[in-house]
Amino acid sequence: MKIAVDFDGTIVEHQYPKIGKVMPFAFSTLIELQKLGHQIILWTYRAGKELEEAVSFCKTNGIEFYAVNKNYPDEVFDDSVSRKIFADIYIDDRNIGGFPGWSLIWKVLNNNDPFNSKEFFDELYSDNKKDSFSKKLKKLLS
Repeated sequence: MKIAVDFDGTIVEHQYPKIGKVMPFAFSTLIELQKLGHQIILWTYRAGKELEEAVSFCKTNGIEFYAVNKNYPDEVFDDSVSRKIFADIYIDDRNIGGFPGWSLIWKVLNNNDPFNSKEFFDELYSDNKKDSFSKKLKKLLS
């Protein structure tokens, strides 16, 4: 599976253009996903020096990406290629419901695809207003 992962607010806390503190379980989760054969793409707003620093930081922490802001390593962008990265899953702090944390992401990706369950979605999108979206998601996956 191709997994596109944001950097700021997802792998590390937001401190752009500096590199923030590592999010709990970020690198251990990404390393295990790679071991399982998933292709990890760094998908970030960063460019130039800031992008190089982020890639180097990740490499120092055990992650070498399949591609960086590209669909595949040798891709060359021009007007005929969409800038949007193709992936099976996107992990980003700007998702609806916010960033759920790496523990929950690991559980979702290794829990026999709970998202195929009608009951899962019925509860997740219920009119129960007392719990936030991410709180409901955490309850359903615990």
